[in-house]
Amino acid sequence: MTDFMATGMLPDHYEQLAKTVRDFAQSVVAPVAAKHDEEHSFPYEVVAGMADMGLFGLPFPEEYGGMGGDYFALCLALEELGKVDQSVAITLEAGVSLGAMPVYRFGNEEQKQEWLPLLASGKALGAFGLTEAGGGSDAGATKTTARLDDGHWVINGSKQFITNSGTDITKLVTVTAVTGEVGGKKEISSILVPVPTEGFTAEPAYNKVGWNASDTHPLSFDDVRVPEENLLGERGRGYANFLRILDEGRIAIAALSVGAAQGCVDESVKYAKEREAFGAAIGSYQAVAFKIARMEARAHVARTAYYDAAALMLAGKPFKKAASIAKMVASEAAMDNARDATQIFGGYGFMNEYSVARHYRDSKILEIGEGTTEVQLMLIGRELGL
Repeated sequence: MTDFMATGMLPDHYEQLAKTVRDFAQSVVAPVAAKHDEEHSFPYEVVAGMADMGLFGLPFPEEYGGMGGDYFALCLALEELGKVDQSVAITLEAGVSLGAMPVYRFGNEEQKQEWLPLLASGKALGAFGLTEAGGGSDAGATKTTARLDDGHWVINGSKQFITNSGTDITKLVTVTAVTGEVGGKKEISSILVPVPTEGFTAEPAYNKVGWNASDTHPLSFDDVRVPEENLLGERGRGYANFLRILDEGRIAIAALSVGAAQGCVDESVKYAKEREAFGAAIGSYQAVAFKIARMEARAHVARTAYYDAAALMLAGKPFKKAASIAKMVASEAAMDNARDATQIFGGYGFMNEYSVARHYRDSKILEIGEGTTEVQLMLIGRELGL
């Protein structure tokens, strides 16, 4: 990774991974993307294919059933999938970065041995229960509670907008909950909730603007009892630990966003060469060529930003600011490119069967999920000492 940042060339193992996922995206994901989007159906057959490829285990050590790769490898896979279908890409991102990574980062050895091989196999999905109706970024607004009773945590409350939380293969939801009060402030811890558990309900799925093939539900917890040892990490460190997970996840979302931005470029170039108007391919007109050139520039800058953030993370250096910059720049590039691609396609760009139309609907959430653009600006400002 560091060699690439110096030379500008991906090492062979990264390049081969990207090519493998690119081929899978084109041959397996693309042909069914419009169908699942229209039907709002979860692409179980595609997820099974990704599982067989080992994508859900990319950044985890082999001792836990992983592929022995790193976080940058995951990002490369997300970029390639994001070019074709953001719903599939976010399913992988959430399953790894949000579902399994908290266990890997903060779990004890017993928890790792129990959960990571299953989640890394892709045969089961984990979910990350943070956001509530009145609070996502605002820790003080967390209302879900967990109290100890006879060696068990008893959890009550609700969560919103939780990805991968209601599929047939969802087996784990990690939730943040108020477990007490310290110094007048809420003590927030994270707790592992196996699925199914009595009292836990994934409510009916949302009717969303985009990401229609991604699984997203509100969750309710009604006297959900799990063993005391299901505490993940130190008591009272739940929110702080989840913030670390979100810092990493922003790099992954940036990679997905770059894929979306580049997918819009690729489709626009192809269309501009084929579509004729006034006796010539529309790509021969500067109005179209310059628009696509700007799209390519946005994707390139955003890719460089997430590569840089990933390099810092893997080197063990501070990466919070770089991750926020990458997430903000890349998500805006995806949205801007989707708008421009739709304009280039004209009326066809308004038809849902075209991938640029799906990107137009899908990309907006990239500027919201895992920290809005405004949150990224706030974090960047703080890192600058403002």
